[in-house]
Amino acid sequence: MRLCSLLLSLLTFSFAATAQQPAWDALREQARGQTVYFNAWGGDPAVNAYVEWAGGELKEHYGVTLKMVRLSDAADAVKRIQSEAAAGRKDNGSVDLLWVNGENFHTLKRAGLLAEGWAETLPNWRYVDQRKPVREDFSEPVDGAEAPWGSAQLMFIGDRQRTSAFPRDADALLAFAKANPGRVSYPRPPDFTGTAFLEQMLIVLTDQPQALREPPNPATFENVAAPLWRYLDRLHPYLWREGKSFPPTPARMDRMLADSELLLSITFNPAHVDNLIARRQLPATARAFGFSQGMLGNVHFVAIPANAKANAAAQVVANFLMSPQAQIRKADAEVWGDPTILDGKLLPAPLGERLAKHVPASLEPVPFLAEPNAAWVAAIEKAWLERYGSR
Repeated sequence: MRLCSLLLSLLTFSFAATAQQPAWDALREQARGQTVYFNAWGGDPAVNAYVEWAGGELKEHYGVTLKMVRLSDAADAVKRIQSEAAAGRKDNGSVDLLWVNGENFHTLKRAGLLAEGWAETLPNWRYVDQRKPVREDFSEPVDGAEAPWGSAQLMFIGDRQRTSAFPRDADALLAFAKANPGRVSYPRPPDFTGTAFLEQMLIVLTDQPQALREPPNPATFENVAAPLWRYLDRLHPYLWREGKSFPPTPARMDRMLADSELLLSITFNPAHVDNLIARRQLPATARAFGFSQGMLGNVHFVAIPANAKANAAAQVVANFLMSPQAQIRKADAEVWGDPTILDGKLLPAPLGERLAKHVPASLEPVPFLAEPNAAWVAAIEKAWLERYGSR
């Protein structure tokens, strides 16, 4: 009964906030009866179940039908949007809403294939935590072309029972590895988290941080990245297998941490540690932690193609995904555990308190460091593989 009351209050709050905006009411009425084809990564049952739940809420309260098109790679939908544009299909596109960020967003936005200027007009934008990089996507200005949906941040994982003091900067991590030879590592790039580790270290080590906001310049790349390679050359001899081999995935590192083979693991989801503790794969003394100056973080978004058939309904879906109701549910580790993009302090007290309950108990919060320009990912991976990949 209490759960029903909570959901009713959340819905009433959301509806009351939007009812004050005639333009939004008109858009909602236009959206009624439309079907939104939501192209999204479908590789996680928890994500799929969450989208199915959202579809039920949208159908009941907004008259919008949400159909998830499950993708193994968002690039597949990008290619379809590009193909439709090349064929002159300026409306009635096959994609109404796309889960996207990074290079895929850059590709579509720079080609003029996304609707722009709509995201910050959504009623629930007022609750978004603007301390997170919600107005840029891997250093590319968003320009209202995508609405934030969730966030992620690179974090280390350690066990307080075995490690009394976690390393809080790059120098401390090197000293920690030297003091514990063979018990520190990172996933082998091009694993996503392994590459994110390289980005993290480049951000905190380079003496030209502004260069990371633009695509890498071949003439200056080596100079900008040189501090990273010097650091890795010093670090690798003290890593697991002397840096001649690397764990293939973060999941493998989690198991190695649980087996005491490693003292640290790494994740891009701060809620991951609580999930491992709940599944008894790590002890209750496990913690997520980061560098004092900050850790690499990003936001994942939803975007509307310029030729979307159901533009109005797609905005309704995006607004719902940003709603306190949807964000509270998504942040629940038993549902998904995806960190919120809302600022709980901007919500009415009962909702803010409800959201705060889903902040991971094992998390030691650190500042967000925005992602470099997306083109740095491929450049760093290529350079790393040339230097260390064949050892």
